Amino acid sequence: MSFRSYYSDYNLDPVYIDLLYTLQVELLKLQKFVYDKKLRVAILFEGRDTAGKGSAIFRFTQFLNPRQYRVVALGKPTKQERGQWYFQRYIKELPNPGEMVFFDRSWYNRAVVEPVMGFCTDDQYVRFLREAPRIEKFLIEDGMVLIKFWFSIEMETQKKRIENRLNNPLKRWKVSDVDLLAQEKWEAFTYYKEKMFTQTHTPYSPWIIVNGNQRELGRINAIRYVLKAIDYPEKSTERDLPDAQIIFPFSL
Repeated sequence: MSFRSYYSDYNLDPVYIDLLYTLQVELLKLQKFVYDKKLRVAILFEGRDTAGKGSAIFRFTQFLNPRQYRVVALGKPTKQERGQWYFQRYIKELPNPGEMVFFDRSWYNRAVVEPVMGFCTDDQYVRFLREAPRIEKFLIEDGMVLIKFWFSIEMETQKKRIENRLNNPLKRWKVSDVDLLAQEKWEAFTYYKEKMFTQTHTPYSPWIIVNGNQRELGRINAIRYVLKAIDYPEKSTERDLPDAQIIFPFSL
């Protein structure tokens, strides 16, 4: 079976498919290096609803060894978890030596979704913004590789994608109550997103913005960014530089 046959149902550009193949081969090299060297790699995928976080994670992990990576997508905290230190349920999901963990949303729920939806108090929100950079600094100093992606989309793009999900029986399950309020609360999400950037973007743990309006290019360049961020043997340097028009660090 040819590699292109895996994507025969997606009506994708053959050039994109060939490039994706090249990058997914590189991801396998990277995964082997992470495993052999017992590195710990955590990659956070954040962004507005329908921005493409889940599909990007799928492209990252599609051909990886499932024994050496995990995708973490936590649901609503339980009653017990609500009584714990906020970061506790995320800390236990961090990568073990030799493992890559992909967070489909992360502790940054408290920075945007929770204050917009009234799921946390003002004190909890302020405390989070103070604690998050400290915790990330500790993790990085302890040797963890931490990458934070924010997938960004325009309001009209989000509207079309939500409508597409509602009209597609195979995707309707993806639409939550928060999704249905995303357009109505667009400005509130924007306010808290910008505040999150200014408070938690640091030299040691920067926010990397990905243009989610162009799904395929966003995925490709997110993979390129990770491959560039970690040195590993036999790295191919061809076509692996991120496009600065598609992916770039937040600028204060």
